[in-house]
Amino acid sequence: MAFKLSSELVDAAKGSGAAVRKKEETHRMAESNRAFAHFR
Repeated sequence: MAFKLSSELVDAAKGSGAAVRKKEETHRMAESNRAFAHFR
């Protein structure tokens, strides 16, 4: 468990971890949904 946590932290520092990928995906989805915000 400690190894997985440390490797995730190292990957996040490099900008290539799963958490970074998930953050970028979330931002992409928010940006694409922003176009439809005025329909509400």
